[in-house]
Amino acid sequence: MDAATLATLLDPVAISRAETLGMHARYLVEGYMAGEHKSPYHGFAIEFAQHREYAPGDDLRYLDWKVLGRTDRYYIKQFEQETNYVAHILLDGSESMKYGSGGYTKLAYGKMLAACLSYLILHQRDAVALDIFDNETREYLPRSNSHAMIHKVLATLAAFEPARQTNIAAVLHEMARQVRRRGIVVIISDLFDDEEKVMEGIQHLRFGGSEVVVFHLMDPAELEFKFNGLVEFVGLEAIPNILTRPQEIRASYQAEVERFRATLRSGCEKNHVHFVPVNTAQPLHEVLSGYLAFRLKTSVK
Repeated sequence: MDAATLATLLDPVAISRAETLGMHARYLVEGYMAGEHKSPYHGFAIEFAQHREYAPGDDLRYLDWKVLGRTDRYYIKQFEQETNYVAHILLDGSESMKYGSGGYTKLAYGKMLAACLSYLILHQRDAVALDIFDNETREYLPRSNSHAMIHKVLATLAAFEPARQTNIAAVLHEMARQVRRRGIVVIISDLFDDEEKVMEGIQHLRFGGSEVVVFHLMDPAELEFKFNGLVEFVGLEAIPNILTRPQEIRASYQAEVERFRATLRSGCEKNHVHFVPVNTAQPLHEVLSGYLAFRLKTSVK
């Protein structure tokens, strides 16, 4: 991974501010996740879970010397209480995320948000899994708390290009069926899909016991609709092009956008889901540190 890619995806200001706040479980470990761990606190692990390959920076106390002797390969022992939680980061990689009227497309902004969250969580020695989807999963990295995981996350994010339509609900239902260990599911998307079906997918995740956080990304031009004259809008995700005068439909368009966002917000609140509206003109460090500060205040002790 070259330095330019690292600099693009890992916003140093966002990282420095986020590190002081952390991304801690709100009520998972000491609440309904307690049964997933022998203890909700860091300490001496008491039950072996699996091996993973050694990565620079890993604690050598957990190196399996017997495996090294037999295979001449370095493996670290992992235990049940080595991580407090697993964060499943779901990034919408559908064609509508290609849109951007300013410095970043929604997808580029979402990639940076996913990268910074992954770095922060791994820095805490908690675990991350990454899923980039459209109408199904296109790229998947299984959960890991290894320091080397951040390089895999960055490489996967940097290489991905959107091309297909979305089906958010189907992806959320599949994720709810696959998640074996309760944790935090972070959804980063413009949520341009049937909002009722999207909420059903979120409800499925919540029913399984996972905490869900939704970062709803929209471009400022999508929110403000400050187009003038005769404009042809290029359709994405199989939607035909539309030729219209924006000033004639601006009021009705903005009312529909407000209804759409209000429906999503209300549905999330009813299901005890953090709904974070994001205007991609906002600096990433403001969005991330603002949410983490809010999360810290509302944590359930």
